[in-house]
Amino acid sequence: MAENLNLFTSTQEVIKDGLHKLGFGEEMYELLKEPMRMMTVRIPVRMDDGSVNIYTGFRAQHNDSVGPTKGGVRFHPDVTEEEVKAMSMWMSIKCGIVNLPYGGGKGGIICDPRTMSMGEIERLSRGYVRAISQIVGPTKDIPAPDVYTNSQIMAWMMDEYSRLRENDSPGFITGKPIVLGGSQGREKATAQGVTICIEEAAKKRGIDLKNARIVIQGFGNAGSFLSKFLYDAGAKIVGISDAYGALHDPDGLDIDYLLDRRDSFGTVTTLFDNTITNKELFELDCDIIVPAAVANQITAENAPNIKASIVVEAANGPTTEEATRILSERGVLLVPDVLASAGGVTVSYFEWVQNNQGYYWTEEEVNEKLQTKLVEAFENVYNTAESRRVNMRLAAYMVGLRNIAEASRFRGWV
Repeated sequence: MAENLNLFTSTQEVIKDGLHKLGFGEEMYELLKEPMRMMTVRIPVRMDDGSVNIYTGFRAQHNDSVGPTKGGVRFHPDVTEEEVKAMSMWMSIKCGIVNLPYGGGKGGIICDPRTMSMGEIERLSRGYVRAISQIVGPTKDIPAPDVYTNSQIMAWMMDEYSRLRENDSPGFITGKPIVLGGSQGREKATAQGVTICIEEAAKKRGIDLKNARIVIQGFGNAGSFLSKFLYDAGAKIVGISDAYGALHDPDGLDIDYLLDRRDSFGTVTTLFDNTITNKELFELDCDIIVPAAVANQITAENAPNIKASIVVEAANGPTTEEATRILSERGVLLVPDVLASAGGVTVSYFEWVQNNQGYYWTEEEVNEKLQTKLVEAFENVYNTAESRRVNMRLAAYMVGLRNIAEASRFRGWV
């Protein structure tokens, strides 16, 4: 709980700093420091053994001045109200960075889907939609997958919403199966977005991606897709890690070989004897480091030893505030999570657009549009950092907050 409160208060601090740098007053911070709407619901679910469990769920809507709110729904035993609030605020910033007509939203249910049957998860998913149906919809708030939720859960939620509204509503939710109105390229979108940011950062530093030496921490969904994209682009992946250790080869690892041997949890290092530690991984001689696992991996302790000239955050919050300062002072180009991981919400937006117009794009079209959006966002954040003489993280928050703050002002809310 303390960590979640810390996430909430630290997000508020960056919002305050960003708004101050943009020249907005205290009233704007008062408006944006909390979600404008927070719903807590209780969901009764009939379990397979005939008993009834009552689950607590949340939906936060940060700000809808530029358009409907947008954000994932996570099923996890550690979900808290503070975490959901903070994540909705992050989503507002992320949508602003890629210039989407959305504010941020986030949802969650306190549960452990790993201990539940498919039938119980379906009944919980449908119950959640019934409980929040008054405040969500294609023009109000659009959910999506998040931790421990997937396209099947999105399909059940869409079906329940369509039954309640008595019409087919594919635009109510994104991350759906293709056959129910999902978008091509959605599954790989986050890793694709990170890859685009790596390419742009490499150009800024005069690094040829074909010969770049890259370290990727994490070999799960994002890390493995990312490794494959960069490997195919000709980069040398000199280090990767999973929960059990890390692998290093200065001549580059054979990513196709490792992908063939990883298990469903993204584990592959257990098959090797000559592994290195996570600490050693971050200190390898390389050009680019991509933390793609969990939070707080680059700290004041290891930041001075990082040899890479570029750090691109594929995970949420992998670099502490103090480490960000150290890297900036050392001249390392840090591409923050809110920019680097914006590919997922961008393709979610494309899915919603396709649902609304009833016309669907090829994967090539989706990737082309994603490239345009992310390159534009990267340039905007980079130029803001240069002109305002701030680091890329603060620049990203400034870019992300500007639309929502200006829309709120034009509406006369502040």
